[in-house]
Amino acid sequence: MNVLVLGVGNILLADEGAGVQAVAELERNYAFPPGVELLDGGTAGIELLRRIAARDLLLIIDAMNSGRAAGSIARFTDAEVGGRLRMRISPHQLGLSDLMAAALLTGETPKEVILFGIEPQDIEPGFSLSPPVSAALSEVVKMVLAELGRRGLEVTRRRGEERYFWEKDRVA
Repeated sequence: MNVLVLGVGNILLADEGAGVQAVAELERNYAFPPGVELLDGGTAGIELLRRIAARDLLLIIDAMNSGRAAGSIARFTDAEVGGRLRMRISPHQLGLSDLMAAALLTGETPKEVILFGIEPQDIEPGFSLSPPVSAALSEVVKMVLAELGRRGLEVTRRRGEERYFWEKDRVA
């Protein structure tokens, strides 16, 4: 499979950087099989087009207002993703919306797109995640591992080299 796990957000605006922080946690703690790429997309937009083009699976992690409690994680698939990206909480989400539209126009859309939106508590200037969003990172990491596991992609934990596998929505 040709998979991209894309974390986006602005790390200078506290919880707005949750997607980038989640990808950093994945990179630190796990080894991924060939065909799975992790990318800190920061606040980039249309310039990511060549990176998402024709992927089998695109997993996006981002801070997103969805009206839930801070630290809640919402999962959106394919058609739902475009609508959610239009409900911006920051300027970079305009770039993501444009990115997905450009991929559609060029015929380079990923076969499957899943967006994990983490509800922010604080998007004021600052480098630290709020406690609820910080706590949500381990859950979104498990969700990403589960998505990969459902597709038969085996991920190895770097410390102890434990194998992680998917079994009925449970990462062990």
